[in-house]
Amino acid sequence: MGVTCPVDFDVAGVRSEIQTIYSRLAASPAGDFHFHRGPAYAAAVLGYDPHELAALPLAVTASFAGVGNPHAGDPIPSGAVVVDVGCGAGTDLLLAARRTGPRGRAIGVDMTEAMRRRAADGAAACGLRHVDVRAGDATRLPVDDRSVDVVISNGVLNLVPEKARAIAEMARVLKPGGRVQIADITIGELLPDSALRDIDLWTG
Repeated sequence: MGVTCPVDFDVAGVRSEIQTIYSRLAASPAGDFHFHRGPAYAAAVLGYDPHELAALPLAVTASFAGVGNPHAGDPIPSGAVVVDVGCGAGTDLLLAARRTGPRGRAIGVDMTEAMRRRAADGAAACGLRHVDVRAGDATRLPVDDRSVDVVISNGVLNLVPEKARAIAEMARVLKPGGRVQIADITIGELLPDSALRDIDLWTG
């Protein structure tokens, strides 16, 4: 039974399939997907404040596909620098930006161009000039060492084959005393190599 990906695992194939799915989600959030999404789901199931969600553009929240609520832990302080790893269309990113205020900074990192455009357009529509959306992924964060107060992420690490590398990247960018607030999916059993090699299981 394997606990890490096989050495010949098709990481590029997983990345490509994930980008395809989330590009489709950005273009057609009401389409047919295997996962829940949207602001009603976020409020009713994950405990987001519906009033905070309503203050964001629907073009952002309609493509929300998180699995939990990284904001449910300690509140993000005013003036903080926050990085959202795998920011998607920007729901968690813009909520973080509203909490940091203009003295802070909210950096969103995502590997899917269509999602980055939604996040950046949403920030502009909200007048959140301290939002910065960057191309990258969890294993290669385009963020300086020890420059971040809070790292958030929602439903991303379960999609990353190189989890140790992603966690090391989060540690690299955090300031001493910084913190990580993650919502994600875990399983309580070891999987055989046959399952670990199945791209459909990774993305579906």
